[in-house]
Amino acid sequence: MQTATQNPAAASARRRMYDSKAFEAQYHTDQPLGALWTPQATRFALWAPTARRVELSLYEDGCSGAPQLTTELARAGRGVWQVLLEGDLDGRYYDFSVTDSEGVTRRTADPWARACGRDGARSMVVDLRRTDPEGWQQDAPPAHGTEDIIYEVHVKDFSHDPHSGVPEALRGKYLALTLNGTTLDGDGIHPTCIDYLRQLGVTHVQLMPVYDFGSVPEGQGDSYNWGYDPVNYNVPDGWYATDPDDGAVRIRELKAAVQALHRNGFRVVMDVVYNHTYKLDSWLWRTEPWYFYRQNPDGSSADGSGCGNDLASERSMCARYILESVLYWAEEYHMDGFRFDLMALLDTGLMSRIRTELDRRYGKGEKILYGEPWSAHASPMRRGTVPTGKRALPTLDENIGAFCDATRDLVKGHILHAERPGFVNGGSARLSALASAITGWAGVQGGRFASRAPSQTISYLSSHDDWTLWDKLVITMDPQRGFDQPTPAILRANRLAAAFCFGCQGHWFLLAGEEFGRTKQGLQDSFNAPADLNRLDWTRAWTGPWRQLAEYYQGLMALREQLPALCDKSEAAPRRLLGAWRPGRQCAAFLLDNKAHSHWDQLLLIYNAGRARPAPLPAGQWQLLADADSSTLWAEAQPTLLQDQAELPESGALILGRLHP
Repeated sequence: MQTATQNPAAASARRRMYDSKAFEAQYHTDQPLGALWTPQATRFALWAPTARRVELSLYEDGCSGAPQLTTELARAGRGVWQVLLEGDLDGRYYDFSVTDSEGVTRRTADPWARACGRDGARSMVVDLRRTDPEGWQQDAPPAHGTEDIIYEVHVKDFSHDPHSGVPEALRGKYLALTLNGTTLDGDGIHPTCIDYLRQLGVTHVQLMPVYDFGSVPEGQGDSYNWGYDPVNYNVPDGWYATDPDDGAVRIRELKAAVQALHRNGFRVVMDVVYNHTYKLDSWLWRTEPWYFYRQNPDGSSADGSGCGNDLASERSMCARYILESVLYWAEEYHMDGFRFDLMALLDTGLMSRIRTELDRRYGKGEKILYGEPWSAHASPMRRGTVPTGKRALPTLDENIGAFCDATRDLVKGHILHAERPGFVNGGSARLSALASAITGWAGVQGGRFASRAPSQTISYLSSHDDWTLWDKLVITMDPQRGFDQPTPAILRANRLAAAFCFGCQGHWFLLAGEEFGRTKQGLQDSFNAPADLNRLDWTRAWTGPWRQLAEYYQGLMALREQLPALCDKSEAAPRRLLGAWRPGRQCAAFLLDNKAHSHWDQLLLIYNAGRARPAPLPAGQWQLLADADSSTLWAEAQPTLLQDQAELPESGALILGRLHP
C-alpha cells in the first residue's frame, strides 16, 4: 500500500475538479458518516467519491494483529461507501483500504471516527453511553457570572510537578483535573491544581489540545508536546489517559475531567486546530486525496499554517467536517467554548455557521468562541472567500472573538523582538493606543486591531506561545537574566501589567502560572521542551514574592467582577470611557462611567510606568480600591478615601472608585 503521493499534474487536476460547482453538486452529502453503532448492528460509512474500491477490516487489538474480518463496502450514492455488519461490535477496532482513481491503494483509519486505539492508528466502534461517567446526563456548566476570566491549561503541565500533591499515577493525566484536596507536597495547607484555581477566581479553563494528536507516542511519559498536530479530530488523546490501549478509557476520563471542572465552578473551553493536520499524509488525504487541503497553483500543498498543509475550509465537505466536529465536542463532551488556532486560515462563512449553529442549539452567546486572527503565512483560499482575520472582525457576529496582540505588545513589548519593551518595562506608548486597549479596540479605525464590540476582544499578556510575561519582563529589564529571582522592579512591572489588563474591556485571558511569575527560563517556543521546563511550579506558586504576586491577581479578579465599566461587553461599552489624559510622563489615566454599581458611579484607572509623583484627581470623593502593592483595598472594613490629589506609586497602578455624591 502507498501513502500520500504528490504528482503535481495529478494534484492540479484534482484541485480543478474539487473546486468545480459540478463536483460539489454531485457529491456533497449530509448522510451520517463513520461507525454508526447499535446493539444489533453497526453501519460503516465513508465519504470517498473518487475511490474505485473500499474495504473494511476488523481487529481485536487497536494497534497490532491481523484482521479478523475483511469485507468490501458498496457505493451508496453521493460519494458515500457503506456496509452493515450485524452483531454488537462495541469495542472492536477497524480501518479501511481505499483504492483511488489512479489505482493506488492506501490503508487509512476513519476520519469520522469517535474512538481509536493507541496512537490513533486504528479506529474503534464505540457505544458512547458506555463511556459516560456516573451522573454525566445531569452534568451542566455553572451559570454565567458577570465576567469571563480564562485560564489556559496544558493537561500535562497542570499536575506534572512532583510537589503538586497529585498521586504519581495521575500526574499529567485527565484524572488529575478531577481531584479535590491536593496540596503542596500533601501538606494540607497550600492548595494546588483545582482547589488552587477555585481560590484564584478564574471562571473558564481553556484546555490546550486534548483531541488525538501525533507528536507524542501514547504511553511514553517522558515525551512532551503541546499537541497542535491533529490526527483524529473527534477522539481524545490517549497520552493523558491511564490506559491508552482501551479506546473507551480516554473518552470516559476526559468526560470525567469536564464534569469535575463544571462541579468546581468552571466552564471548559477546548483548543481546536482545524487549520492543518499533523502531516499531509492524513486519514483525510488517504480517503480522498487533496480534497480537504488547499493547494498552490502549481499543485503543491499550501502552507499558511507553517506546518506543511492547510485544510480547505471553503470546500463544502471540509466545512461540514469542521462544523460537525465542533458540535460533536459541544454535545458529547459538554464543552462550553472553543479557541480556534490560526483562525485566519478558516473562512468567515464557516465561522459564522459555527456561531449560528451553537446559538441555535444552546442559546445566544452561551458557548464562547474565539481564536487567533492571524496565520503563519498567506494561504490560497478560493476566490471570494474571506479569512477570519483581524480585518473581518467588525463584520462578524459580536460573539466571535479574537486574541488582541495589540494590547499584548503595547503593554510588555513586541512578541517578535525579545529586548523591545512595552509600556510597563521602559518603552513608550501613545495615549490613544492605551485608550483603545481600555475600550477593547472597539470601533478603532486604522490600528493594529479593531473589534465590533469588546465582546470580541480577548485581552491578554501571555499565552502558551512565545515568552511568558515574566520571562519577557526579565529579558527587557535584567541584564543578568535572573528568571528565578523575584527582583522588586520586575515584580512591580508585572503587577502594573496585570492591573492594565484588568482595566481593559473584553475577556481577560491568562496563561496558567502567569500570576506567580511562570518562567520557561527564557525559552520562546517550548512546544517540545521537556515537561520539567513546561510544568507549573507549585512550590513557586506558594513562595514569598511569587505568592504575593498571585494574590495581587486574585484580588484584581474579584474586584473586576464588581465593575460594570469593565464587564460591559456591548457595542455601547466604549462610550463608558469619559476621558483619557496623562498625569505626567510615562503615566496614563482613564475615567470610566461605572453606573449600575451601588458604591462607585465612576472608575478611575491611573497607570504610572515611571517614578512616584503626585497627580490631581477629578472632582469628588474617591475610594482607593487597589494600588501598586494591594488589590484588595476595596474589601477593607475602613476604606481609604482620597480627594483632590493622589500620590502615584513608582511603576504601579491606582484604581479608584468615586463614591456617589
